[in-house]
Amino acid sequence: MGGKTALITGGATGIGKRTAYQLAENDVHLVINYRKSKAEAVSLAEELSKKFGTKNIAIGGDIANLAECQKVINEALSVFSSIDILVHNAGPYMHERKVLTDYSISEWNYIINGNLNALFYLCKLLLPEMREKGWGRIISIGFDRVETAPGWIYRSAFAAAKSGAASLTKTIALEEAKHQITANMICPGDITNDWKEKEIFQAADVMNDDTPIGRPGTGEDIARVITFLIDEKSDFITGSIIPVTGGKDVLGKIFRN
Repeated sequence: MGGKTALITGGATGIGKRTAYQLAENDVHLVINYRKSKAEAVSLAEELSKKFGTKNIAIGGDIANLAECQKVINEALSVFSSIDILVHNAGPYMHERKVLTDYSISEWNYIINGNLNALFYLCKLLLPEMREKGWGRIISIGFDRVETAPGWIYRSAFAAAKSGAASLTKTIALEEAKHQITANMICPGDITNDWKEKEIFQAADVMNDDTPIGRPGTGEDIARVITFLIDEKSDFITGSIIPVTGGKDVLGKIFRN
């Protein structure tokens, strides 16, 4: 993994930030993409460079927009010779509970663009060079049960986009396998608020009866899986949808409540 460069969308805060720590610790250089959190992204890049000796930069851009994706990639490639790893962590989500007919056209399009089309945009821009190098890793983020294309009440746009992204991830895995490029989706469980940036040891002694494993999920739980998937020796794992939920039936609990 040493010497590779990764683009993490939405990398300034939350699970993206925790992933950035994990990858930098494993000698991966980083392009930390942000939409609004410029100060956090710049600070994180500087901190990781100082702590781990990797080269890390922050680049602003709304990945729901094709032109912004192109800008992010162009800026990144003006600093790094290649982008070897894509972690598409960013994805707009609407917390307000809305039935399908209450979504505005712009709300619907933004959620679809940020979660599904952005994966296409970024892969369209990055895959040709990965093919030339004969190596690449694509990681997308889903939700529990996404591979079954479930209905999700009040979350129609998000569920549709992520279900599409799951199928797209599997298709990329099939199309790009001959180029030694893998594509997988990770599906976090209920990792809430501050826990998204915390490490596993911080959760070890915190009881959580809501999760079968008995502790809260953390950003490190997700980051460790990402780190494993991008390893040179993980090339046999591709086209996989991997739940990281602590054994919890996340979507089922939502329906029961």
